[in-house]
Amino acid sequence: MISGKILRDAIISGANNINNQRSRVDELNVFPVPDGDTGTNMGMTIGAAVPELDALADDCTVGEAAKTAASAMLRGARGNSGVITSLLFRGFSKALEGKKEAGAEDLVVALEKGVQAAYKAVMKPTEGTILTVARVASEEARASGIADVDELWDLVMSAGQRALDDTPNLLPVLKKAGVVDAGGQGILIIFEGMGKVFHGEGVVPAAETTQNKAKLSTANAGRGVFTDDLMKVEDIKNGYCTQFLIHKEDGASAAKMRAFAESNGDSVVCIEDDDVINLHVHTADPGKILSEAIKYGYLTNFKIENMHEQFLARQKQGKSLEKQAEAEQKQRASDAAASEFIYAAVDPGRDYGFVAVAAGEGLKAVFTDLAVDAVVSGGQTMNPATEDILAAVQSVPAKTVFVLPNNKNIIMAAEQAEKLADRRVVVLPTRTIPMGITAMLNFDPTASVETNTINMMKAADNVSTGLITYAARDSEYDGKRIRKGEIMSLENGKIVATSSDLTKAAYRLARGMCKKDSSFVTVISGCDVSDEDAERTTEIIKAKCPGHVEVSHIRGGQPVYYYMISVE
Repeated sequence: MISGKILRDAIISGANNINNQRSRVDELNVFPVPDGDTGTNMGMTIGAAVPELDALADDCTVGEAAKTAASAMLRGARGNSGVITSLLFRGFSKALEGKKEAGAEDLVVALEKGVQAAYKAVMKPTEGTILTVARVASEEARASGIADVDELWDLVMSAGQRALDDTPNLLPVLKKAGVVDAGGQGILIIFEGMGKVFHGEGVVPAAETTQNKAKLSTANAGRGVFTDDLMKVEDIKNGYCTQFLIHKEDGASAAKMRAFAESNGDSVVCIEDDDVINLHVHTADPGKILSEAIKYGYLTNFKIENMHEQFLARQKQGKSLEKQAEAEQKQRASDAAASEFIYAAVDPGRDYGFVAVAAGEGLKAVFTDLAVDAVVSGGQTMNPATEDILAAVQSVPAKTVFVLPNNKNIIMAAEQAEKLADRRVVVLPTRTIPMGITAMLNFDPTASVETNTINMMKAADNVSTGLITYAARDSEYDGKRIRKGEIMSLENGKIVATSSDLTKAAYRLARGMCKKDSSFVTVISGCDVSDEDAERTTEIIKAKCPGHVEVSHIRGGQPVYYYMISVE
């Protein structure tokens, strides 16, 4: 049997293991396009649970440890691989609910429930991915009948490894690239870290470098971290660390409670599960927080600490609080994007609102001009978490909020936010920025939700998207060798050409995308392209495309992509 402490430490160990090896997993991605990457997204997702797990007492139950981890991961999920990872651990939460300890059979059920949730969340599950690895491991665990946790986990690892080794046979693109599936590798690395604790070998330590320590110190400057050289006791304005559980009554809203806490304190962490809200806040008036919280249900598990006394005691003892600083910094990073959006109650008189994901001030302005209420900063290399998208949705006071992810790797995170919101949310599965812009241009305020959903996506699906970017690594794709740093042209997600000349790559791609029935070409320039070069490239595209095609330029300011080209 394993205790809550063992499960808590196992998940922390898994998180450390994947974050230590995230670059190794990133490099398995078949496409050499610079993006959020699988290892990074999985590491950030499970890493979101570490501060919360660190705060659990050693006498916690396995049910409490699983629930804490699942709630944090659900809101911190980034990218498709991160969402699937969070759903796998959601299975642990469901299977271990109310249990003090867990045996091998409990872990088998946990794996089964996680796999079921992950497959259900994917519209068209693809075999040869993280789903396959988790499913095969789960099925062999069930068939084994093993009653010992250590022995069971060894079998889970060996079965998962065999499934991972077989992924190239299920996905030809993996075989061509000579790699295994990145997500499958990532989940095995997490399971490996967990296994270390199950076998009594201890938690895999988080890799830490001098450079990371320096970044931590700089990042925490002036943010209330208890270190002698960063602050004085009088700098602590919100001096009471307040934490408790709200056992929800009907109509209780974690979003509203979080908004109240943020307006009356800082360092807010608000996690909601089926029947409980877990609130943490640094405040100058704990009584005010408790008086508001009791409106949502009865309160338990109080913990109120005077941080002035803590600071003086630590200062006297000379203890290092770097671990606490690191945990707080991780939580701040997770909450940074969400904090810019303020909760707004639904206005009964407002039918529709919009949230879009985009990176770059120019693109943000474009979506704002198209009546988008909230723009979440993100895209390639910056997949926003479910919590970020949820916060944006909750800031729009409309009965129905349309969400445009504008990136295929953000759609699943948006769909998870849909389930957590206190208002109706419709996720339009826009895979690119041009699709999102076209969808907004086809919105009809007089039409129903259903009609708009159909018409907006129909229009978006008729848009062709061209991308000009660079190769993030040496690779081979579809029989062609691609060198790191080489300029790549992608048409609707497929690499169609490489080049050493940015302008030629752009006009050749645009010309190739234009068809007889094409009417409009929009050139969206990125942050690494000057206005002069962008205008010159646009003029060349005008000259190269058929005369009936109207060509225009938008200064998008997006990272990663030198140009986005929309053809309609």
